[in-house]
Amino acid sequence: MELQTTIYIVVGITFALYIGIAVWARAGSTSEFYVAGGNVGPVMNGMATAADWMSAASFISMAGLIAYMGYGGSLFLMGWTGGYVLLACLLAPYLRKFGKFTVPQFIGDRFYSKSASTLAVVCLLVASITYIIGQMTGVGIAFSRFLGVSSSTGIYVGMAIVFAYAVFGGMKGITYTQVAQYIVLILAYIIPAIFISLSLTGVAIPQLGLGSNMTGSDKSLLVTLNSVVTDLGFGEYTTSLPGSKLNMFLYTLSLMIGTAGLPHVIMRFFTVKTVADARSSAGWSLVFIALLYTTAPAVAAMARMNLHATITPTVMTTGDVFGKDSSIAYENRPDWFKRWEVTGLLKFQDKNGDGRIQYYNDASKNAEFNKKVTEAGWKGNELSVNPDIIVLANPEIALLPNWVIALVAAGGLAAALSTAAGLLMAISSAISHDLVKNVFAPNISEKGELMTGKIAMAASIVVAGYLGLNPPGFAAGTVALAFGIAASTLFPAIMMGIFSKKMNKEGAMAGMLAGLIVTLFYVFAHKGLFFVKGTEFVSFVGGTNGFFGVTPEAFGAVGAAVNFIVAFAVDKVTKEPPEHIQQMVENVRVPRGSGVVTGAH
Repeated sequence: MELQTTIYIVVGITFALYIGIAVWARAGSTSEFYVAGGNVGPVMNGMATAADWMSAASFISMAGLIAYMGYGGSLFLMGWTGGYVLLACLLAPYLRKFGKFTVPQFIGDRFYSKSASTLAVVCLLVASITYIIGQMTGVGIAFSRFLGVSSSTGIYVGMAIVFAYAVFGGMKGITYTQVAQYIVLILAYIIPAIFISLSLTGVAIPQLGLGSNMTGSDKSLLVTLNSVVTDLGFGEYTTSLPGSKLNMFLYTLSLMIGTAGLPHVIMRFFTVKTVADARSSAGWSLVFIALLYTTAPAVAAMARMNLHATITPTVMTTGDVFGKDSSIAYENRPDWFKRWEVTGLLKFQDKNGDGRIQYYNDASKNAEFNKKVTEAGWKGNELSVNPDIIVLANPEIALLPNWVIALVAAGGLAAALSTAAGLLMAISSAISHDLVKNVFAPNISEKGELMTGKIAMAASIVVAGYLGLNPPGFAAGTVALAFGIAASTLFPAIMMGIFSKKMNKEGAMAGMLAGLIVTLFYVFAHKGLFFVKGTEFVSFVGGTNGFFGVTPEAFGAVGAAVNFIVAFAVDKVTKEPPEHIQQMVENVRVPRGSGVVTGAH
């Protein structure tokens, strides 16, 4: 059976499964719509949480980033997994004990203020909407390559699928669908990794294959890869570091606390029966997440190795950068190259007119390499490879069976759709429950609130699709903005709400506003959207467009620090919370037992 037909069949089966589950598990009450009735078991919730949390960024982008950043890419592994541990240990059990549907509702009740709740909704919407742009883009990329349609058409199809199981099923439908999506995405990630690890090292377990010798060689995979990339003028794979150590530390910390503050992940812990189940499901989630995250470094290194094997074959074996076969003729490019070239994510520009694909580093710091390429008349790197294609193209590069390639396509779509559904649920509940129910129409009936939630969900899908089709100018920084907003606004507010019974509403709101403003300013100024004194951005310290050399992606940690400082400063000069609020915080911090989620204390 030809590849395209196989892809259609596999992807079609998974989509039919998702819609079938949604019809079976459709929500009939607000409790089922918001928190799946609070009756989800720990193992199943752990699997659904893993799917919700492992987005297109985890499945599609992370290994690609590690493949090109090398050692420096480990910040994504440490940041995202560390953030989940932080969430599971410090936030989830206490929020479950509180017994509310949403994060803004917790903030509004804890800080005894509808204004605080509304501000939390604003922060949630900014973080979630920007984050969802990336998920819709991932859907477009996967569809454009594997289903032979434009990325725009892919986004429309993705919108329709999410609409089918999210609007009608709510959190109940999303939960059971995400269980199926986790199974699909984890199989799609691990099976190709096993095939490729066996091919390159003879070891079936990718995590062990990463440190094993290459087949027929006395050199390990990583040593060989180091040699290949340095011969091509790139930094050594196992030691390369992006920017300064300070920036890497803050980047990792920002991803950690940003992850812990993401509302669509926090909401998953409201769907279990008890606090003990919340802790248990957090543990199961870590197990399910670890399967992908421990495999990612092996996938990254092996994909980079296979890429060079097809583009720079002589360098792979002899280290001769300008040998006869060090580059391949463009007309002889492999089939996988031709297929991905159509998407625009793989581009060749023949700068020296020799008809060969010369893949070297334009900005090498290696003096010997620069001398060699200059003498050879090289005019710059001729191949542009978008890191997002690494995982999806890896099975094709390695010439794996068609059914494996089709499975990877289904896995990439499952990862993007599962997180998109979780984000849409968070957006919908913030609008229908935290704004309409708690602020504008407190007397609305349960049926009316359920309908409002479904309308909000449908509207959110339309907005998300529009932004995916027409990404704003700062789209390249959506990860920075999503994690930065969550890190600098929601995470500090939740932490202080749980662990500081003296923190009052004035301090919490001032902190959230300060964190939001400083982070938005830094991210947008870095993108050249603000102009100060005739320049893009007035440098505070540490060079052009930077605060101690901190990148926008890493600034969420600084915004969080600003939030904490402002909150405690304002708290000191304003009156402390009422006694019943302080007692409530004491009770929340002793997570013993809990009934079914009702939205009451």
